[in-house]
Amino acid sequence: MSVTISAALVRELRERTSAGMMECKRALEATGGDIGKAVEELRKSGRAKADKKAGRIAAEGAIAIKETGNRAAMVEVNSETDFVSRDVNFAAFVNAVAETVLKHQAADIEKLSLLPLEGQAKLTVEEARQQLVAKVGENIQIRRAVLSSDKAKSIGHYVHGSRIGVMVEMDCDNKELARDIGMHIAASRPMVIAPDHVSADVIAKEKEIYMAQALTSGKPQDIIEKMVAGRLKKFMDEVSLVGQPFVKDPDVTVGSMLNKQRAKVLAFHRYEVGEGMEKVTEDFKESVMSQVQGS
Repeated sequence: MSVTISAALVRELRERTSAGMMECKRALEATGGDIGKAVEELRKSGRAKADKKAGRIAAEGAIAIKETGNRAAMVEVNSETDFVSRDVNFAAFVNAVAETVLKHQAADIEKLSLLPLEGQAKLTVEEARQQLVAKVGENIQIRRAVLSSDKAKSIGHYVHGSRIGVMVEMDCDNKELARDIGMHIAASRPMVIAPDHVSADVIAKEKEIYMAQALTSGKPQDIIEKMVAGRLKKFMDEVSLVGQPFVKDPDVTVGSMLNKQRAKVLAFHRYEVGEGMEKVTEDFKESVMSQVQGS
């Protein structure tokens, strides 16, 4: 049975890929209207310049990180507008939620909502949230929270404009290095620590796309396989922390810098306000990089 493809869906795919309208329509028809699969089809055929819309931000809000000793907590709380996200009452609530997560070691949102809000002993987190909603006139939601493990010798954290937050767990006692790594992660968005941490599913999908692109070159199979292998290696370096050029010294990779310091990243967590939702946002990498260069 054929699927009716709406003009709005075609426009959305075109915005995400910069492919032609008819190419977008054909890709949607071929994938039964599945926009994610249509993006992949256009990438395979080389018609998609980039998935421009992927990763755009819809929700407003703020991120806060609190630390004590060698433990830390990070939270994201969302509002409907940027105006409210800059409100002092909203900021106080976000910070109090982070303090509560850290104090009670409670990253589960459902359990967290029942705990007394730090600094507001008479109110639970949920009661305080409801009061804030009534005060600012917007829907406020605690979206997610994360705690560091107890394995780290030091924890570095970095918050960029309350919209990006990073926690880094290190195997060495070097706070300055941990914070520098946090700043790098904020700017460069690695998916994993090392190339061998990239999931088999992600590798298989990228390999399929690169193979489809390479086959259009008309080159011999052995050359095509070398092309695909080279592109895969480049991809895995780009998405892994240790393979990326260090933001403070692009002439060296993060991995070589860590080796020189005899340090190791055990884990990292990166939050960006509204991550995974749909809304145009500023270029955070450029913004973070300007801070790095000025520091």
